[in-house]
Amino acid sequence: MGISLGTNQYGKAENRVVRVVRDTARHEIRDLNVSTSLRGDFTDAHVGGDQGAVLPTDTQKNTAFAYAKDHATGPIEDYALALANHFVADVGGVSSARVAIEEYAWRRIDVGGRGHDHSFVRSGESVRSTIVTVDEADSWVVSGVSGLVIAKTTGSEFRGFMTDEYTTLAEADDRILATSLVARWRYADASVDWDATHAGVVDALLETFATKHSLALQHSLYAMGEAVLERYPAVAEIRFSAPNKHHFAVDVERFGVQNNGEVFIAADRPYGLIEATVQRDDAPDAGDAWRAVPGFC
Repeated sequence: MGISLGTNQYGKAENRVVRVVRDTARHEIRDLNVSTSLRGDFTDAHVGGDQGAVLPTDTQKNTAFAYAKDHATGPIEDYALALANHFVADVGGVSSARVAIEEYAWRRIDVGGRGHDHSFVRSGESVRSTIVTVDEADSWVVSGVSGLVIAKTTGSEFRGFMTDEYTTLAEADDRILATSLVARWRYADASVDWDATHAGVVDALLETFATKHSLALQHSLYAMGEAVLERYPAVAEIRFSAPNKHHFAVDVERFGVQNNGEVFIAADRPYGLIEATVQRDDAPDAGDAWRAVPGFC
């Protein structure tokens, strides 16, 4: 029986990089979580213990901070591309690099109706992200959003589903639909206005969720993905992972109180988990874009 080393990568995970832009009295803040991974022929490191071809993960951490000076003031996609290209072009033995970045939003503290120049409060909304993969011949950019908690209090139903001897769920023609959405979309190329497209994609997701009558969470996700692809030709595909945040009407009639779809219990688990991809039929090949991206079908 032969034994050999399979797929592998190594890197420095979750470097908390904060870049303050203070060229003027009105500062900006970029709060990032940066993870790097390098791929190549590292068989000797694993099998024989020879680390001669291994760039220490601590060095990768230092590189992320050094590159933040010039590259972390704009879109996270540009910063990730700069890091990944450096590792492939300048580090011997590295054939592919993956850089994943999450960005946490801050907003200015309001003082007298105006945002303060250098004081901020952490926003509790969703997290922006990108995963960039670069090899010697190509590059792929997958950007997205996570923790986008959305709900609609009507305009949603779920009925006509399969039943068997274990089915107890009642059909619903008017229910709360809620999820904490993770959406990631792959760009067809890198000639993109990252900030404007990201904002536009999120707007398309929210607008479609709000206005499209939902026959199921699956139905809503497809409509949301379709809207993004119709509006943004640069997006090749979009993938969703959406937990169904169930809200069940509470039986308060035994207390002499009517519940006309007004009082619910929010159940945190178990929950339905819906995952789907909406894609263009002529989209370019995904290559390594989704390699080591967990949580998607």
